[in-house]
Amino acid sequence: MPSLRAVLLGSDREGRSRPDPRFVVPPLCFLGVLVGYAVGVFEVVGGVVFLPWDAAVAGVLVAAVLAHRGDGLAVAWVVVYAALLGYSADHYLLGLSGRPIVERVAALLGVDGLVYLGVQALVLGTLAWIGGTAAARVTAMVRDRRSATGRE
Repeated sequence: MPSLRAVLLGSDREGRSRPDPRFVVPPLCFLGVLVGYAVGVFEVVGGVVFLPWDAAVAGVLVAAVLAHRGDGLAVAWVVVYAALLGYSADHYLLGLSGRPIVERVAALLGVDGLVYLGVQALVLGTLAWIGGTAAARVTAMVRDRRSATGRE
């Protein structure tokens, strides 16, 4: 049974010269979603947006890939939150251009909106982590079977 730390943060990968993806991926996910909406790669089809579909899919896919690599549940939550926040930043900072910048930033940083994104990130990040972890276990089982049949 893995420890709580391993479940939340993932396995330690010491001795790597590259930056830790747990710190690099969330800001990149935020920027990628923000730019995607800003240039029109992602779009909102209209109406009231309860869950920005493109941002949610991007965050879930990235979180699942990180979970497959062995990163933890908290990492999945942060990545999905960053993607959803990227949509919110586009909506409030770029989409409400008729309002003063202070009012747009205040709307982006409103506690109710940030908490709502947090709840969505907890649900979607957990599902992404479960999917990525399950895929990693299936991959390991297939790899073990192939290596066992290769030795015979």
